Amino acid sequence: MMEGHGRPSGLVDVLDRVLDKGLVIAGDIRVSLVDVELLTIRIRLLICSIDKAEQIGLDWWKFDRHLSPGKHVLSAENNELRKQVRVLERQLASMQRRRTAPVIK
Repeated sequence: MMEGHGRPSGLVDVLDRVLDKGLVIAGDIRVSLVDVELLTIRIRLLICSIDKAEQIGLDWWKFDRHLSPGKHVLSAENNELRKQVRVLERQLASMQRRRTAPVIK
């Protein structure tokens, strides 16, 4: 469907633009009684494509162990990093023991 100005219109075009550029909806709901705030609800909604979310640094699903299909890869990487940390901790403890050991002459 075409409008009078030569622009295509329709739900598909609107959705394409929203996913390409992104859409942010933000709002606060506050419930107060006699000037005492009882409840505050903050709503932040971002609608965009996965590509756009990754571009702006919102790629939390990659690291969510329940959503990430490659969680075993992260787990293996974490295990390797833990081993490296243990080795470094042992080296540090050894260096500290040598530093505080009494010098025999």
